[in-house]
Amino acid sequence: MSSPAVVIRGLWQSSHPGPTCVVTALALALGVAAGLELWRMLLLAAAVFAGQLSIGISNDAIDAARDRAVGRTDKPLARGDVRIRTAWIAAVGCAIVALVLSAPLGVGMLVAHAVAVISGWAYNAPLKATAFSVVPFLVTFGLFPSLATLSAAEPRFAAPWAFVAGAALGAAVHLSNVLPDLDDDRATGIRGLPHRIGGPASAVAAAAGVIAGALAVLLGPVGGRVGDVSGLSWVFFVAVSVVAVLSAVVGGRGAPRPRAETHGGGGARQLPAPQVATGGALAA
Repeated sequence: MSSPAVVIRGLWQSSHPGPTCVVTALALALGVAAGLELWRMLLLAAAVFAGQLSIGISNDAIDAARDRAVGRTDKPLARGDVRIRTAWIAAVGCAIVALVLSAPLGVGMLVAHAVAVISGWAYNAPLKATAFSVVPFLVTFGLFPSLATLSAAEPRFAAPWAFVAGAALGAAVHLSNVLPDLDDDRATGIRGLPHRIGGPASAVAAAAGVIAGALAVLLGPVGGRVGDVSGLSWVFFVAVSVVAVLSAVVGGRGAPRPRAETHGGGGARQLPAPQVATGGALAA
């Protein structure tokens, strides 16, 4: 029987801590862009963090048997460091915490975050092995900017361009995240969209998604008027696009990446930066 320290460490590793922290940081950045009060911003980040823990741990709980079959010794649940029952209790508990933390921010935020978490779980179980595997990422990341605007004292959905940017980012995250695991996934019967179109095409599509999202962030806040785009925003756009293209080249060549900590969509983490730096409005 594993010690409490081993169990806690195993659950943390099973939560996909890198992506979980990145998404939480994105929530904070969007909270800044939305002009949230400090307490609202911190509560938003805590709720998103708990939701991401739930999605990540449930993913590894569902995949534990497959991970053991392909020798994923980097996975604590596959190694037996944490019992599957314990992981499920943690995943459900984190989901409940996420919703409880969302409730003080308003009904809109609560419902939107519930949809996002349910969408994440839907990918983990029924949709991962289908051609529709990208759909939960489109839904969850498309809603993501609205989690910030719905957390405001006067809640509103985010502007349409923010939904487009988030959805494009979500597609890029999905298409690039699975690249290191394509062979293992195929061996255990997983045939999501990236597996069906292949690694090189997935890498190119992921880069296109990042650039499309960056373009939405660039032009959306100024109503599509290119002349009104600030110089700083152009710098961010070019930087994100270059990183996305380089990532596509590396991913398309099948270059190895660390398996335990893979992040999706090269350049994707920088997408909110122009919005925060220039103070553009997220709300519709």
